[in-house]
Amino acid sequence: MFKYVHILLVALVFISFTGRVLLAEFNPMLLQKKWLKFTPHFIDSLLLLTGIALLIQGRWLHADHDWLIAKGLILIAYIGLGMLSMRKHGLQRWLAASGALVCLVFMVEIAVNKTIFAFF
Repeated sequence: MFKYVHILLVALVFISFTGRVLLAEFNPMLLQKKWLKFTPHFIDSLLLLTGIALLIQGRWLHADHDWLIAKGLILIAYIGLGMLSMRKHGLQRWLAASGALVCLVFMVEIAVNKTIFAFF
């Protein structure tokens, strides 16, 4: 069950992040609404909790850790690029947002294949 909730939350993170970047660029005043400030952090927290639950449930902590370490490092890059995309303007915003979305896609790819180099 955690798996399906986790997948749903990944989709919500993608939609939420993309929507917030578009709002930041085209209608930044809407981002001041309380629910738009709170909801992404709530979704991200649930995503992290379900990810931890999947690690425990799947007993993946006893196997190779390289893919987990890679996901953790890419998660840090995603957070940093996401913050940049919300604070910068113009081309810098779009480059940071694109980088964050690439990180998100790469994390999904790592989660599905349990290996870092599945693209290669």
